[in-house]
This record gives sequence, structure tokens and C-alpha cells, in this order.
Amino acid sequence: MDGRGFEELPEAVDVVVLGAGHNGLVCAGYLAAAGLEVLVLEARDVPGGNTVTEELTLPGFAHDSCSSAHVLIQSNPLLRDDELGLLGTYGLRYVMTDPAVVLPQPGGDALVMHRDLDGTAGEIARWSPADAESFRALMAEWSGGLAAVHGRWGSGLPLGDGGAADRYRALRRASAWDVVHERFTDPAVRSFMLWLALATIQDPHRPGTGVLPSSIAAGRLAFGWTTPIGGSGALPDALIRQIEAHGGRVACSAPVSAVDVEGGRAVAVRTDDGRRVRARRAVVSSAHLARLAGMISGIEVPADLAEARDTWRPGLSVFAVHAALRGNLGFHSGKGPIRSAAGGFGGTEGVARQIAAFHRGETDATDPWLLVVDQTVADPSRVPGGGATFKILTIAPYERADGRSWAESKQEYADAVLGVVRSRAGGLEPEDILALRAESPVDVAAHNVHNLGGSCHGGEFRTPSGEVLPGWLSYRSSVPGLFLTGATTHPGGSVSGRPGRNAARVVLTDLGIDPARVMGAS
Repeated sequence: MDGRGFEELPEAVDVVVLGAGHNGLVCAGYLAAAGLEVLVLEARDVPGGNTVTEELTLPGFAHDSCSSAHVLIQSNPLLRDDELGLLGTYGLRYVMTDPAVVLPQPGGDALVMHRDLDGTAGEIARWSPADAESFRALMAEWSGGLAAVHGRWGSGLPLGDGGAADRYRALRRASAWDVVHERFTDPAVRSFMLWLALATIQDPHRPGTGVLPSSIAAGRLAFGWTTPIGGSGALPDALIRQIEAHGGRVACSAPVSAVDVEGGRAVAVRTDDGRRVRARRAVVSSAHLARLAGMISGIEVPADLAEARDTWRPGLSVFAVHAALRGNLGFHSGKGPIRSAAGGFGGTEGVARQIAAFHRGETDATDPWLLVVDQTVADPSRVPGGGATFKILTIAPYERADGRSWAESKQEYADAVLGVVRSRAGGLEPEDILALRAESPVDVAAHNVHNLGGSCHGGEFRTPSGEVLPGWLSYRSSVPGLFLTGATTHPGGSVSGRPGRNAARVVLTDLGIDPARVMGAS
């Protein structure tokens, strides 16, 4: 029994978790492993949130609806140390690709990022020997102390004192745009580093993104384009197996409408259809923090949840094109077509134009930032009968300044970005496309209730001081017994599992259970 879609809910459990996105499931997995009786309630009819694999185009073509690479989670002790046995016991498998990503250039060549420092530096040296040395220096600085501090930051732990912590804080205050332009000179290399920095869908001009060129590059060097075998949904599937093995349950088609507070404490949740489950020890919510304040019943809206609601913004909303193809792409290069699970497009000037247009409510596809995913290169099992799954991810405004609806205009934008990819890759001619599905930011928002404003990466919080946070910093709410996790909590979106693991550590600590029973100290 996989726990999906059962109708009857228990009257009471130790912990109720709202949402079966990967962070909610990670948190539930640790709590269940610690001996707590856990119930996860998911609004959709399938678990996984934005880590889900679906037939979006044709039967038999398994597409990742949102997330595709599982790179950030590889350094999480959850997988690094296999703390819950997802790899060793519950069937989760990955392929770490080389190339990590291919960036085809306008002139017909390609900059290839490999899964090793020497190979990637050698590629960069073909454009600029000086930039190759700068890249080596950037990675040496990262491995020489910054990575360890970044791990503490991602785990929600104090950064500590000392030179590495001070350098890390200074880097976080900078913007990715400034870091890239200060460290590198060649246009192709700058474009490569800026493309990496945009992997978490944050405006690279914004202070606070300065760490991204280093952290994302280091992750790709170590893990390539980490591809889950069977699709992104393989991660929640393994987590559900682990939760059930420890006596927990996951119920889909059970949207939660209210968190009941009695005697000043969160004590139960209620579903849209009136079912009620009492939480003996805790409620953990991965509901969107722009919505949670409106779900609190029995007391006035707590000030912290109201602040989270009022300061949240969607950030960069996304546009996606999914296609079923006859075969995998071949990215143009000086040595002939290159097959890669991931391709990158967009020069620095083109990306700057695209982002400026975004903030005006417009689109610009003259040289945009594009993530091209061709994951059947690494995992042909996704189309057992042959063929390929293909995706383009880019940014676009949720509301168009010209007043046109996305329903009437999305195919136009899809054709424009397809044309950009087609100009630098083979295998994308009209006869190669078996089926195509364009998703505007409005469609992305409709696909998952968590994708408010077309943001599938959790958005951001704008504090009164002007600081922008990619995730709410506290896993505790001001309501006793109510804890927070999910993509809107620190360190934000993407498949990192950090919000889930971090929240589990806080919940266990507050319940008087030593987290060391199920996780290490890092």
C-alpha cells in the first residue's frame, strides 16, 4: 500500500504535516524515523509538490513538471550520509552526468562544463586563459572555507566567527552580477557564470546573490546534472516508502483549510471537506507562507505569520515549454553535436534585457536566459518506447503590460524561445516534435497551489529594511506547536531538502527528542 488517496483519516496522530512536497516529506521522514506517528496531508491527487513526474504531452512520455536536477540535495546529509536510507534501502537512484551542462555559443562552438575542475578550466581557457585561472581561484576560495560556512548557512546554523565567515558574509551582500563582472572578462565566460548563478531563479542584480556563482559552480563540478532515475517524482516516492516503513501515512486529495488553535496551541487541522485530525504533539506546515496566516482558526492572525504574508513576493515567475521528441537534441559545437542532459542559453546583455523587460511586464527573447533539459540523455527509461522528453525553462511576467492574456499569447513566446534553441541545436525541427505543451506563469500557478504568482521556487521576502530573503528564517511560528517548512522557508526553493531537514531538527529539539537519533550534527 503506497498511502495515496485513502479516504479515512485517523482521529489523532503525534504530528500532522501539511503538504507532501519534498520538504514536507523530508521533515516527516525524520520525525517518523524518530518514532513519532506522522500523517502527511497533500492537497493534490499526487504527492511531490514541484518534485513530480507526469505525462504532460503524450502517454508514455514522463516529464518533470517543475524540478529536474537534484544537485543541491546531494550535499545535504540526508543523501550525503544517507541518513534515512533513501539510497541504500528505499530505491532512490541518481545519474551524475558529464557534461554537467553545455552552453552552445552563437558562433557555432560550445562551452562545455565537465564534472571536474581541470576539464572545465580547460574549456574556459579556450576563451580566456586568464578567466580559467580566475575560475580556479574562485573554486579554491570556495573549497578553502566558504563551502563549510555555506553549509552552516543552508542548515540554519550560526555562521561563526573568523576569516571564512567574514568573507562569506561579504559575498552574500554582493550581487551575482557584480561578482561575475569583477572576476571574469570574456563575454562567453561571463555568460556561463551568470547562467549558473540563475539556477535558483533569483535576479542576479539583487544583493544577496553574490554567493551563487561559486556555490552553483561547485555543485555542478561535484555532481554534474544530477538526474533522478525515473523522474523527479522518484524522490517523493522513496520518501513515502520510508515514511510508511516507520508507520507513517501520506494522504492525497486532502487539502487543509484550517489549523485549529486551542488554549494558545496548535492542536488539530481540518480539511476542505470537513475531516479533522488532532495533532497530539505538533503541526508542521509546508503551506505557502502567503496563505498560512489565513488558515489559522481560533485566534487572531499571529503577527509573525501576518508579516510573512505581507512581505512575500513571487520574485521571478517562470515560463515552461514541454515537448515529446523523436530523439534527443544535439547541441552545436566545433567538434560536432553534443548530447547533454542540460543546455544553457543567454548572454549577459541578453539576460539583462530579459530581466529589465520582465520588470516592465514584457518579454524579451532576443538572447534570453534559458535552461534546456533533455533528460532522456541520462535516463532513457522515461520514454520506454523510444523518443525523448524535453523542457525549456525561462522567465516571464505573470501579468503582461500590454494587456494580452497568456492564453492567447503563450504559444507566440514558446515559438520564440524554441527558435533560439533550434538555432544552436539539432533535433528540434517541426517534424521532430511529436507533441508540445507551453505553460505560462499563469499555467504554472494553476498547476500547483504553492506556485503563487507563477513562482515555482518559493519566491522571496522583502523586509522593511529593504533586505530580500529567499526564505523565511524561522522554522518555529509564534503559535506553540506550529512549525514551518517548505520552499518559502530558509534557505528557499529548489530541490535541496534543507527546509525539511532543518525543520525536523527544530521540531525534535522542541519535543525533547535528540535529533542525533536520526541525523548528524551538520
